[in-house]
Amino acid sequence: MKNIAFIINPVSGSKETQNAKRKLPKLIMQTLDAEQWLPNIVFTERPGHATEMAYQFARMGFDAVVAVGGDGTVNEVARGLVKGNGRMANGERATALGIIPMGSGNGFARHLNIPIKPQKALEMINHSEPISVDYGLANGKLFVSTCGTGFDAVIADHFAGSNKRGFATYFQNIIKDVFSYHPQTYHIVGDGLDVTHKAFLITFANANQWGYEAMIAPKASLQDGKMDIMMMSSNALLGSASLALRLFTGSIDDSHFMDTIRAKEVTLEREEAAPFHIDGDPVEMEKDIHIKIVADGMRVLVEKRF
Repeated sequence: MKNIAFIINPVSGSKETQNAKRKLPKLIMQTLDAEQWLPNIVFTERPGHATEMAYQFARMGFDAVVAVGGDGTVNEVARGLVKGNGRMANGERATALGIIPMGSGNGFARHLNIPIKPQKALEMINHSEPISVDYGLANGKLFVSTCGTGFDAVIADHFAGSNKRGFATYFQNIIKDVFSYHPQTYHIVGDGLDVTHKAFLITFANANQWGYEAMIAPKASLQDGKMDIMMMSSNALLGSASLALRLFTGSIDDSHFMDTIRAKEVTLEREEAAPFHIDGDPVEMEKDIHIKIVADGMRVLVEKRF
């Protein structure tokens, strides 16, 4: 028998998703293989609570901790596991991160091909295996999927303050702000790079997407020890229609409005302090930001390959 904890964020996602989470404990007990897993089900009560509980479960030696929510919940649980596991010194024994994607964008789960429907995601856990993946740090703050600055960070800030969730709300914020946004000039240095770029946005991608299948870094890998740094031209509005299409067809890196560089560790120097996001959530950040990838820093549950 393996110990597994489910940390459920009751407030992430849409109203429909929140209602579904109330029924989730019953679904877990009905679907999870009782001969393989011994479940512990808990609900978060406040921001940061998922991190605290994940840390405790890791220190108790649980085999897996499952984040039930969106990318913000996944981020909180990952932070607790990384801290609780140490620097993977015990490698194969580190507590693995599982995901039941019940948030808005669910970008990290989509990258890992975890089913969006809760029952299918639970069934996958019954036939899963842990793999080692990278995570990132931006001025010491952990990210699993992406972080960045520019227009997407502005949207993340406004989206966080919205009463409604979902893609429609996200798109409305884009339309509202896109024509009033003024790009900055950025300087990226480190890992053999010295790049100055006036950009509409810059995304540092460990995983391939923001969420909603919007693939900002189609070739990003969770296991290459590097991040894909996606720099969208300050003239991006001129190609907005083609960029939108490419974003959802996995070809945005082929656009002449997008430049891609790869690195393990860089410093982003900005003209002034401005919005910054980590895994889609706005955060307070200094003007200059040191960003690096920690290779093989955590384990996640994915569908068993053989």
